[in-house]
Amino acid sequence: MPDISTTYMGLQLKSPIIAASSGLTNSIEDIKNLEKAGAGAVVLKSLFEEEIVVEMEREMHKMHSETYLYPETLDYYENFNAEDTLSNYLRLITDCKKEISMPVIASINCVTAHNWPYFAKSLQDAGADAIELNIFSLPSDTDKKGIDNEQVYFDVIEAVLKEVSIPVSVKISHYFSNLADMISRLSKTGIAGMVLFNRFYSPDIDTDNMEVIPTHIFSQENEYTMPLRWIAISSPRVKCDLAATTGIHDSRTVIKMLLAGANIVQVASTLYKNGVDCIDRYNYELEQWMKKKEFEKIDDFRGSLAQSNVDNPAGYLRVQFMKHFSHR
Repeated sequence: MPDISTTYMGLQLKSPIIAASSGLTNSIEDIKNLEKAGAGAVVLKSLFEEEIVVEMEREMHKMHSETYLYPETLDYYENFNAEDTLSNYLRLITDCKKEISMPVIASINCVTAHNWPYFAKSLQDAGADAIELNIFSLPSDTDKKGIDNEQVYFDVIEAVLKEVSIPVSVKISHYFSNLADMISRLSKTGIAGMVLFNRFYSPDIDTDNMEVIPTHIFSQENEYTMPLRWIAISSPRVKCDLAATTGIHDSRTVIKMLLAGANIVQVASTLYKNGVDCIDRYNYELEQWMKKKEFEKIDDFRGSLAQSNVDNPAGYLRVQFMKHFSHR
C-alpha cells in the first residue's frame, strides 16, 4: 500500500490532511475524533489577539492591586482563574499532548505586533508543536498605504519568532498589491510554513429586511482554484512549506493541491458538511490513486504540476478568457 505520511514544518504527519482551525478543533473529544478519522494534525480554534490583550491587562491590573513589586515579571497564565479563556486554551493544548499522538498546532488571530507576542511562549510551554499566525486586517483605510498594511505581517512574525523555538506558520489572504513578491518575502523571514489562503466573513444585504447579514459561512467547492494557482506558482520558489486551504471538499482536490506543490492541505467546511469521517475516505482514495499511478510516497509526485514543471507554465498566469477561433 502507498505511504501517505508526510512532513510539514518538520513535523511528522501520518496524512497530508490537517483539520483547520474551526469550532471542530476546540475540545479534546472533537480532536480525538479527528485523529481517529485519520487527520495528520490539528490546528486549534484560534485565540484572538483582543482576548490575549484583555486578559493580560486584567491580570496586570490585578497584580498592581495586590501590591506585586515586579508586575513586568508576571508569569500571567499560571495566575489566571480556571475559567479564563487563555488558561482554558493552554489546558486544551496540555490535554491534547497527553491524549493524542498527532501534532497540535496552536492558532492566534492577530492584527498587530503590540504587547501580546510573548504569550506565544506560553503556547510552546504548554506543549504546542507549532504556532499558526492568522494575520489579516481588511485594507479598507484609504489613508493607509499598502506598504504599511504589509509591514504588519513582518512585525508580527519578527516579534513571535523572538519568543519561541517551535515552528511558526503564517496564514495569509490574497489581498496584496504584489502577491508573488509578498509570498516570497514572507517565506524568507524564518517562518516554517505558509497557509494559502485565509477565508473571511463576507457581508450580504437582505433586501426584504433592509439589513446587512453574513453570507457563505462555508467554502464552496469551486473556491479551491485560487489557492491552487498560487501554490503552483509559489511552491518552487518559497523558502518554507506551503499549506493549501479553502474549497477542498474531496480527495481529488487534495491530490490537485499536492500535485501543485502543497506540503499539506487544511480542511474545515467539508468536515461540517460531510462529517469528520470524510478524512478517512479521502486518505483511502488518495492511497488508491497513488497505487493506480504507481507512486510509493507523496514526494514521488508532489509539485510535479507546479508552474515550473509543466509544459505550458503560462496556463497558471492567464487571467482573461480567450475565445478560440477556427481558421477556414
